This record gives sequence, structure tokens and C-alpha cells, in this order.
Amino acid sequence: MEVDFTQQIKQEAHRLGFEKVGIAPAEKLEAEALHLKKWIADGYHGTMGWMEENIDKRIDPKSILPLAQSIISVAMNYYTDTQHSEDPNTGKISRYAWGTDYHDVLTERLQSLLQFIKDRQPGAEGKVYVDTGPMMDKVWAQRAGIGWQGKHSNLITHDYGSWVFLGEIILNLKLEYDVPDTDHCGSCTLCIEACPTQAITEPYVVDANRCISYLTIEHRGEIARELGEKFDRWIYGCDICQDVCPWNQNDAHPTEKEEFQPRQINIAPKLTDIAAMTQNEFSRQFRKSPMKRTKHSGLIRNASIALSNRKHDSLEKEKQE
Repeated sequence: MEVDFTQQIKQEAHRLGFEKVGIAPAEKLEAEALHLKKWIADGYHGTMGWMEENIDKRIDPKSILPLAQSIISVAMNYYTDTQHSEDPNTGKISRYAWGTDYHDVLTERLQSLLQFIKDRQPGAEGKVYVDTGPMMDKVWAQRAGIGWQGKHSNLITHDYGSWVFLGEIILNLKLEYDVPDTDHCGSCTLCIEACPTQAITEPYVVDANRCISYLTIEHRGEIARELGEKFDRWIYGCDICQDVCPWNQNDAHPTEKEEFQPRQINIAPKLTDIAAMTQNEFSRQFRKSPMKRTKHSGLIRNASIALSNRKHDSLEKEKQE
């Protein structure tokens, strides 16, 4: 039953639009737990205090679902051929936020997959997670054979690079398990060298306090000038470490999902328009978008920093001329 039903689950996952699916035993995380605790102890989680909470649940799926036996991990490709604008008057938004909020897209499909399982296995129980709750998404994806965590800490897949969204189902059924993936970064350090704020303190370790993505999305309040000056035109997230990754250059394939096609306003928003945006305009424009995460005040702050950088660059250019 395990093998046949596992294959049925994977086939249904693919039918629902997940490009990759893998399954791992719901075991307590040991080495990963030590890494997480040290990362938090070093203060690399910044102001994300919630990372310190529910650590037991993060490292042991049975703390979430007592009878947990399997973790079904899925990945969905979101890459599009669209490129960031080079217009200095526009802001840059991370590719993942160009379309509809992935939380909504993946959660709905994972819930459908869980219902598929329940319909065929009486007594089946599960919990769905999409970058929410106390789940270490990338760890479980690697254990399920979907990919490996690169030196920039993002999960890299063999087929789609790191341009993927992740999600899981914790399940109380024993299934056939996949072989965990292994590291394929080799001696490459391009992501470390490319980070303008030196946020990757060492391979596989990111200091959120210096990460442009964290600072423009999660961080509330002011941003240190010496960091903001290195933002260039990024106003929501940052793709630099992913853009330079050879796996993303060789294995990126455009998604066919309509939900992840870029909203025109998100590709090259004018910095002056963003800086002058009202709360109502923000709520309307970013409805069903992951960009609501930064809140109106955060986006205005980010646009103001980008405008300041543009002004500084213009002055420097004038001096050189």
C-alpha cells in the first residue's frame, strides 16, 4: 500500500501544479536544531522575535501532529522571463512578489492534496504549511530530495534553480520515502561575493540584520544609512544572490501559472509614485500580493531610500563629469 499510495499522492500533486514533490520521515531534527539555535543565539534573526518561539515545534513535527509519520514537501516554479528594468527612476521588486501571493496559491492546492489523501485513507490527518507556522521548509525539502540549501541559504533544485515556492503537509500515514538531496554548490562562492551588504557571513549562514530582503520586508523602523546606501533600487526583497547563481542561469524555466505572471505595476514602479502612495492606494494595488507584508510605511521608507541613492549617484556622476 505504501508504494502504490505514495505514487498516487505524487501524481495528484503534479496534477495540482506542483513541479516537484518528495516525502521524508517525520523525524526530530538534530543537526539542524543546533544550527538554528546558534543562528538565533548569534542574533542573526534580527527583529524576527517569532523565530525564538516554538523551537520545539520547529525541530520536531510530532510537537505539531503527535502521530506524524511523514512530511510531504512540494515545490512550485515561479520564474518568468521578465527582467528587472534598468531605468534609474524605477524601483526593483523581488521576482517572487511580482504576481499573486504564493501563500494563497500553494495553500489552496495543498489543502486539495490533503483532502485527496483523506478521501482515500480513512483516519488520515494532516497539517498544511506554506512558509507559515513553525516549519523549517528548506530543511524538509532537502530531506525529501527536492533540492539542497545553497550557500545563500535558499533551496536550489536541479530542475528549476531556486525560483521555487515551498510547502508541506505533515501526515499521520507512513509512506515511501525519498532519498535526501546532497550539496551541489561545490567551490562556487558567487552569491557570497555578490551580496552588496556582506549578509552571507559564511557559506550557508545569512545575517538577516544585513540582508536587503529582510530589511525591506520584515524589518520595521529606520534602516542604518551605511546599509541603505547599498540597496541600489531594491524596494521590496532582493534577487542578487539568486541572479548570480549558476543553477538559476542554467535551470530556470518560465512558469506557465497565470497567478505568478508579473503584474505590470510591479515590474518597474516609479520611485516617486511609490514614495507618494497613500494607504488606500497601497491596499488596493497590493491586494492578494505578498508585498502587503512590508506594510505601507515600510514600502514608503524603502522607496525613499532608493530615491536618496539615486540622488547620490546623480551627484557623483556630475562630479566625475
